[in-house]
Amino acid sequence: MIPRACLWLCAFALWYALAANAADGTRPNIVVILADDFGYSDVSAYGGPVPTPNLDRMAREGTRFTQAYVASPICSPSRCGLITGQHPARWRITSFLQTRAGNRACGQDDFLDPNAPSLPRALKAAGYATAHIGKWHLGGGRDVTNAPKFAAYGYDVGLGTYESPAPHPDITGTNWIWSAHDRVKRWERTQWMVDRTIAFLRERKGTPCFVNLWLDDTHTPFHPSREQLAAIGVTSEKPTEEQRFRAVLGEMDKQIGRFMDGLRELGLEQNTLVLFLGDNGALPHFGTRNGPLRGSKLSLYEGGIRVPLIARWPARVPGESVNAETVISGLDFFPTLCAIADAKLPRGMTFDGVDMSAALFGKAPVRSEALFFEYGRNTNSFAFPRAARQRSPNVAVREGKWKLLVNSDGSDVELYDMEADASETTNVAAKHPKQAAQMKKTALAWRKSLP
Repeated sequence: MIPRACLWLCAFALWYALAANAADGTRPNIVVILADDFGYSDVSAYGGPVPTPNLDRMAREGTRFTQAYVASPICSPSRCGLITGQHPARWRITSFLQTRAGNRACGQDDFLDPNAPSLPRALKAAGYATAHIGKWHLGGGRDVTNAPKFAAYGYDVGLGTYESPAPHPDITGTNWIWSAHDRVKRWERTQWMVDRTIAFLRERKGTPCFVNLWLDDTHTPFHPSREQLAAIGVTSEKPTEEQRFRAVLGEMDKQIGRFMDGLRELGLEQNTLVLFLGDNGALPHFGTRNGPLRGSKLSLYEGGIRVPLIARWPARVPGESVNAETVISGLDFFPTLCAIADAKLPRGMTFDGVDMSAALFGKAPVRSEALFFEYGRNTNSFAFPRAARQRSPNVAVREGKWKLLVNSDGSDVELYDMEADASETTNVAAKHPKQAAQMKKTALAWRKSLP
């Protein structure tokens, strides 16, 4: 038996090591790059047709996940899941936040409740400098004038777009996505956001930093410059929408390369964890942006909720690695990043995400908890894909290799084997009735538990 004094000594040594790591700045900087309306195959490393050399470089230098999900197939609830680690409907966010009347029609609040658990607040309490730079879309804009400021969620700095409580004047000449009155033009916004992120890291060098770099791209409208169009070989005075998209994606990729180069120039590359992902599937998808996956933004089929996820941290995350086994969710970011940053989880909160830090460090943990999704509480106030085949039932659950979709009234049961049929081509509910019945019961009980 180990003497009690030895146990106390070991415990003290562990505490001292953790404290020393926190004091000498070895905890990583954490930057979450979120691309808007970004398809599973918008990164060429995921099989897409548009070259993305810098994102591909990030994937080569880190780990690429092929079974990553977000909490919703639309922006605001997806972002809510990232911030809170909880299903967004727990906080009455079920669609994109809009006008007060539109929010009421969707049965949702006007902004994220500041009493919700907040990842930046938890990291700030652990000694991190925190910033939000870019699109927020969790309250503010349109006629919602009383949304809490960024500080209420734990941010030291908040530089938002018009859909935020603190729109930056450089990028919000009017109360809309983009206007000719903006000092920074639509095609310059990603560069502006990257510049502000690098400046934040430079000014706080020596302090661990957490930054949300949440881009407007690749959301519509697509407004590339002539130079950006020329960079992909388009010289027409009337480029197609798909050509404009390709130019926007090329510019976004270029700026992400600039960001990675900036980390290197600051001497921060080795100890900065960068996570890149989309907030939901692509729309318009041009038939290729979501790759082999069925569905799109506004759908609970895989094309709406499965996204590319790349993790890069040269000091810890394995390079040239692909994790095709682990089912990982944006809901996991809160507990995972708190574990990596040695930050305490808030007391009295139950999280729907789990600590998946082992997956970042080269392991392939198997998810033991089911993942749940919902979208489309009524047919009047929620938008859906135009193509009937892309419109899904409004509740879904992923459990092991199985995924079930069902409407909240119990109709239209669909069961898919994700290992054999990630494209969701063959409904096997009739072939596996017991599996379908069990998962339907689980999914509907979960849906009934939501506000």
